[in-house]
Amino acid sequence: MTYDVVIAGGGPAGLAAALTLGRSRKRVLLCDAGPRRNAAAVHMHNFVTRDGITPAEFRRIGRQQLEPYASVETREARIEDVRGTRGSFDVRLSTGSIKARRILLCTGMVDELPEIEGLGSLWGKSIFICPYCHAWEVQNRRFAYLATSQEKLDFALLLRGWTSDVIVLTHDRLTVPEDARARLKAGGVRVDDRPIARLVPSSDGLEMDRIEFTDGSSLERDVLFLHPPQHQIEIVTALGLALDAAGYVQLDPVTRETSVPGIYAAGDLLAPMQGALIAAASGTLTAGVLNHALTVELATEGVLA
Repeated sequence: MTYDVVIAGGGPAGLAAALTLGRSRKRVLLCDAGPRRNAAAVHMHNFVTRDGITPAEFRRIGRQQLEPYASVETREARIEDVRGTRGSFDVRLSTGSIKARRILLCTGMVDELPEIEGLGSLWGKSIFICPYCHAWEVQNRRFAYLATSQEKLDFALLLRGWTSDVIVLTHDRLTVPEDARARLKAGGVRVDDRPIARLVPSSDGLEMDRIEFTDGSSLERDVLFLHPPQHQIEIVTALGLALDAAGYVQLDPVTRETSVPGIYAAGDLLAPMQGALIAAASGTLTAGVLNHALTVELATEGVLA
């Protein structure tokens, strides 16, 4: 049997794409395996009708709502290799081999967390990327922003929308230009250049208590924001898809295809502006464009009943 579309990734983008394609009567295989990027998050926010839901419950509901569409199948499987051309792909999964007319990558990105003691255990609890997803719950508390590039320094000013107490940490690895320092100061944001030794959790381990520096001093903070570097997962790299200068997959703006004909992409792997609702919208959009092209192709080839 040949699947019309094989989707890699069962997060918001993959689930939304599978729903769109299922409602379009396409034969779909949704492959979901490997670590989940938001696994450490306690709740998902800023997703209309699902604000505050846990990531696990979101996925459960998403899969449940695919059940009425008999043409959609889900597997706990990882895509290990893709060969062939548009209309005839040979796909090797961790559970066997299949054929597909189209491939849709919804694999997200891998965050490269800084090697700072204590950061990993607090990730998703009191260390965040997106204020729209998590800042409301910690509003008016003591924020820190670990800056890694001059281009993103104004993010600290954005955080002032949720609290009056924001400090930029450079970890002694970023030079802040004087004009940027002046702009931050004018916005009520301080800059601290001390190198960080460790992040110390509260007694329950769920929140951050303070930041300790290599000189033995410390700073009391409740919340840390950062934008860690990201990289694509192995299958995306192996496919040799064209990436932009920042490492995100490039799409044809009309066809929504990657640089390899027949292989599409949606979700966080496309751009640094990321979030569950954005990913779901991307999955719906790409699936719709894909379905249009595939339906026309199958109809003109006399494949459709």
